[in-house]
Amino acid sequence: MSEPKSQNDVVTMSPENPIEQNQDLESYSPDSSSEQQQLNSIAKTTQKQQDPNPSQPRKRRRRKKFFTELTATTSLSKTRKNDVAKDTDVEALIAISVGFPGDSLTEEEIEANVVKTLGGSEQSNYIIVRNHILARWRSDVNVWLTYDRALKSIRSEHKGLVESAYRFLIEHGYINFGVSPEIKEAKVRSFDGVERGSVIVIGAGLAGLVAARQLVFLGFKVVILEGRNRPGGRVKTRKMCGGDDGGVEAAADFGGSVLTGVNGNPLGVLARQLDLPLHKVRDICPLYMPDGKCVDSEIDSRVEVLFNKLLERVCKLRQAMIEEIKSVDVPLGTALEAFRRVYKVAEDKEERMLLNWHLANLEYANATLMSNLSMAYWDQDDPYEMGGDHCFIPGGNETFVRALAEGLPIFYGKTVNWVSYGSDGVLVCAGGQQFRADMALCTVPLGVLKKESIQFFPDLPQKKKDAIHRLGFGLLNKVVLLFPTNFWGGNIDTFGHLAEDLSMRGEFFLFYSYASVSGGPLLVALVAGEAAIRFEMMSPFESVKRVMKILKDIFHPKGIVVPDPVQAACTRWGKDPFANGSYSYVKVGSSGDDYDILSENIGGRVFFAGEATSRQYPATMHGAFLSGMREAANILRVTRWESKTPCYTTKNVAVQDNDLNKLFAKPDMSFGSFSVLFNPNPNNLDSSSLLRVKIGRDAVDCPCLYLYTLLSKKQVIELSQVDGDENRMKMLNRDFRAMLVGRKGLCSTAESLIDNIKLFRSELKEAENGLVPGKESS
Repeated sequence: MSEPKSQNDVVTMSPENPIEQNQDLESYSPDSSSEQQQLNSIAKTTQKQQDPNPSQPRKRRRRKKFFTELTATTSLSKTRKNDVAKDTDVEALIAISVGFPGDSLTEEEIEANVVKTLGGSEQSNYIIVRNHILARWRSDVNVWLTYDRALKSIRSEHKGLVESAYRFLIEHGYINFGVSPEIKEAKVRSFDGVERGSVIVIGAGLAGLVAARQLVFLGFKVVILEGRNRPGGRVKTRKMCGGDDGGVEAAADFGGSVLTGVNGNPLGVLARQLDLPLHKVRDICPLYMPDGKCVDSEIDSRVEVLFNKLLERVCKLRQAMIEEIKSVDVPLGTALEAFRRVYKVAEDKEERMLLNWHLANLEYANATLMSNLSMAYWDQDDPYEMGGDHCFIPGGNETFVRALAEGLPIFYGKTVNWVSYGSDGVLVCAGGQQFRADMALCTVPLGVLKKESIQFFPDLPQKKKDAIHRLGFGLLNKVVLLFPTNFWGGNIDTFGHLAEDLSMRGEFFLFYSYASVSGGPLLVALVAGEAAIRFEMMSPFESVKRVMKILKDIFHPKGIVVPDPVQAACTRWGKDPFANGSYSYVKVGSSGDDYDILSENIGGRVFFAGEATSRQYPATMHGAFLSGMREAANILRVTRWESKTPCYTTKNVAVQDNDLNKLFAKPDMSFGSFSVLFNPNPNNLDSSSLLRVKIGRDAVDCPCLYLYTLLSKKQVIELSQVDGDENRMKMLNRDFRAMLVGRKGLCSTAESLIDNIKLFRSELKEAENGLVPGKESS
């Protein structure tokens, strides 16, 4: 079934004529002559995001997901007559598109104490002020919005609310972010003149780059450690070229490629700042049978309706299960297949192939097999989906990466091996070097955390390890083909192909045309589900051969010659050691809570960002972007909290450290980087001992770090019999569940042990010198 052709193939982000160009909300101006029409259009977009059961089925090839029973309500849909109220409504809708609730505060705003009293008129006025400031900057994202300009159009009695809202929005990265010249110039220094601590950012993907830029602006010293020899992570654009004279060129996105909704999307803001036109992914998507014949439009339409009805049935079932049983979860694929059999859906061969195509599309959206997806929570992020068109970026998404990475201190080829943290800070080992800072921000993909490629000392809390295990990290691959000519035509951006074999339904099931944005005749074939796993075992030659057969079966009967590609490439994201997959999904037994757990920091020292830490926007580029902003704000919050917490003076801490160093100058036992002080009083294997671990090598620029823990004497002896420091550290974490801390983090039991050891050694020294009363010197 062919969907209506868009009247605007290319969407240019411009403040003029916003509705005519289908641009996002950020350029909306209430001064337009068609104000009410625009307001209605925005309201419809918001309603579509919030309405779980629209009267018309969603366009199947435009949305990645299909349904949810969760709803959101807003008090802003009433028609208001006076112009001020209209402007307020428009500003509120812009705030909603960015992710703010319509008539309440976010958790972050509550934590930031933006108002003195929750509820009431102060909160209502704050929300109006916050929305106004947000909308004002979004009307011109190339210019720095100053506090004075924000205050200018608001009554003086609300000055305190303006100050509160402005500070919150700027510290959390909702305004004055991006890569326009004026914004970049203003963000190279601390916004309030305060120099704060130091942060090591692990990973130069979107989350890491965004966080680093914001942290510099918030007054932190930052360094980024990146294992690859390029920035971007799973956003990778590669230049393809070929032909007899090498004259055919194109930019191909091997990783993240589509902006999934531009309304409120921060990447849409970057596109405007870089003056990049956005190409809407058109809804026309013809489907072809295995023999190349076009699918009958009536059958196509019927199966699509039946597919959506199956999903609705599962939705009702899971709602009942959640309410009555709560803890039960089953694979989404199992539930869909059960309903398909009960209602005898798609029993005809052609209908079954069509249904399998829709299932493959769902497996593509979630980067995994239907048998892995949680029926209860697979689409838990649907209520937050960005509104607006899905778009391509001309020249590829690495344009964003290059702009964000410019000027940042990035060390490439630095694969992080381990992260040690305690009350004194963090120590990160990467590429044979050690880096020390106050805090670390880990932005590596979930696949890397699952593989335990990075060791944490102390080990990650069990709660976080369980969440890492429960969440899924799936696989999507591509075959990228550059041709000498665009033989498939310029009137479509996608077309699909059906497979007879159920297990093959995800193999080259969907083709994306990038001819209009890449600079050349570029075609990308997607591989999803079970086929994506087998694909990584297949040779690139065989993969390209299969794709070419499909293309020839489709176009040769039309009299169109399919030329050989001038260059071809295949992705292997599952074999990439810096990714180990493509993006996250909610696996059976998991839920949106696990995204939240993954985002929690450890002891105010190690923080986490990336798409797999974003409950609202997982598996998206903008989700990674927003998580970086979130964690920069969290690091600032923790730093401020620490600065207000009473602590010992530097002198006292130094005296304590010096005393402990003197004791460990003559340890009771030492092996490798480990040294031990035994309890001098009870002489048994269960008595407490103080273990010290030396992390790093003594150097002027990077002094070593000492971490401590309490063990029994028996455990110390067992540890000493293990070969190698790495194995000993594993035993500490895995077998003994020991928590390594800095000097200031030692508990009262450890302090008592230290006092006993000091007293014993003092008495021993006096006895040796004949100074103990009642004893004679020898």
